[in-house]
Amino acid sequence: MKKGKNIYKLLAIIMVGMMVLSACGGGGKSTTNGEGSKPTVSDKSKDTSKDKKDEKVEDKKDDFSYPMDGSTTLTWWLQLNPNVSATSASLGDTPFAAELEKQTGVKVEYIHPAQGSENEAFNLLLASGDLPDIIERPWYNFPGGPDKAIQDEYIIPLNDVIDQYAPNLKAYLEKEPEVEKMIKTDNGDFYSFPFIRSEDKLRVFFGPVVRQDWLDDLGLTAPETIAEWEEVLKAFRDKKGAEASFSATPYHITLSSIFMSAYGVQSGFYQDNGKVKYGFIEPGYKDYLRLFNQWYNEGLIDKNFATMDQKAYEANILNGRAGITLGYLGSGIGAWTSAKADDPSYQLAGLKYPVVNKGETPMTGQKSLTYETGASAAITTSCKNVEVAARLLDYGYSEAGVNLYNFGIEGKSFTFVNGVPTYTDLILKNPDGLSIAHAMSKYIRANYNAPMIQSGYYADGYFQLDSQLKAIQMWQDTNADQHILPTITPTPEESTEMAGIMNDITTYQEEMMLKFIMGVEPLDKFDDYVAEIKKMGIDRALEINQAAFERYDSR
Repeated sequence: MKKGKNIYKLLAIIMVGMMVLSACGGGGKSTTNGEGSKPTVSDKSKDTSKDKKDEKVEDKKDDFSYPMDGSTTLTWWLQLNPNVSATSASLGDTPFAAELEKQTGVKVEYIHPAQGSENEAFNLLLASGDLPDIIERPWYNFPGGPDKAIQDEYIIPLNDVIDQYAPNLKAYLEKEPEVEKMIKTDNGDFYSFPFIRSEDKLRVFFGPVVRQDWLDDLGLTAPETIAEWEEVLKAFRDKKGAEASFSATPYHITLSSIFMSAYGVQSGFYQDNGKVKYGFIEPGYKDYLRLFNQWYNEGLIDKNFATMDQKAYEANILNGRAGITLGYLGSGIGAWTSAKADDPSYQLAGLKYPVVNKGETPMTGQKSLTYETGASAAITTSCKNVEVAARLLDYGYSEAGVNLYNFGIEGKSFTFVNGVPTYTDLILKNPDGLSIAHAMSKYIRANYNAPMIQSGYYADGYFQLDSQLKAIQMWQDTNADQHILPTITPTPEESTEMAGIMNDITTYQEEMMLKFIMGVEPLDKFDDYVAEIKKMGIDRALEINQAAFERYDSR
């Protein structure tokens, strides 16, 4: 993986022959849309879609430069990130949006679904046939896969569009063939403008967190093995009065595969030496369940973990009810340390993922792909000015666009210090008392998904606590890259079949996991549980994923 700090060299090469100009412009308009129209697709919409899908992109001379003439207004549908909504009703109300319009010359009307109803609103939007120009969402997870979204004429394939109108993304992909492989389908179609993490350290941002001051008070070292973890958890319970020595949500436990990886398995689907596996039926999963059942019975994990929400587990690590949890670098270690700023004794630290035997490297842990599939921006079949939409989206991969998306407005939210983009006190010590995350979200999009290249300098500027920097090193120490499944894309037919199988399996697996841990079902029924999942079709799901994995390798 290339160093993020070389991204500017790369982008400088990309921008050779292109002039980046500045011009004036107003802020983007915004609307909020939580409901869709009548769930029918008009014939007119379909006819237009076919024309656009079959249309060849006209060759253009390489004489383009930003900003454009400001005559076009595009509509852009996306979820409103909570860090943005904390200060603004719409992304269009932020200084970031105003600056993006100024630098690109494109007016944007941002449309946000009602928070908490994003999936429902998206389905209604598709059914209405009245699509915006751009939709930003997890297209990789579209029912039937991104090929299905193209096949059903919701979005357009972007191969010719990128070739003609997105020189910055095109140049990046030419230099990074592995990323290019990630962002297209088995049919060879590009379907969206991606969020790219430019540096390996940007892919790791979540893991186990411990009360370091408690370890110090008790003369304990950071635990590495399962046995050492148990010793620490018992000490926190017996000597610190922790009601829940370890406290985390089931979602976070599954996300990180913590404890599971110690027994050689990972949550969900993963690959082991080229073979796709489903961790929840592997023998090591039974060992994990036995451990958690024991800890649950001994009062080492929160008795309420099955219904734990974010507010509750954060309260536990802040009020001394818990000594170890799972958290993010920014909204976890950073936010919790800030919340306890009046208590100098309160100290947090990252922990390595646990192993069974001392000296082993954890099998896995939280680690994202370079292409973050959480959200990407696609151009819909309703877009009447594909070139302007593509130019707007391509800006996030230009040198100037990388600066805007990662750092905001020069002289306001950042300055260059010895050639390095550096956040100002407007971000780091906001005069209105905003947290770093909330201040950032007014000026940048690097702290959540966007069509852009995330810079390593963003992390350097955001994660400034020594505890955060050390935590990254701890959490990176895994063999996760050897087991993560890449962006495989089952065929539309396979995806539909897969969804039918996995919906039932996932519900059953989650239900049984809680029953095994809480002792409602004895572990001697584990083989019956596996047999039931096989009866529900897991072997066919594995077969589908294996075939998709092999097709991916052949791209």
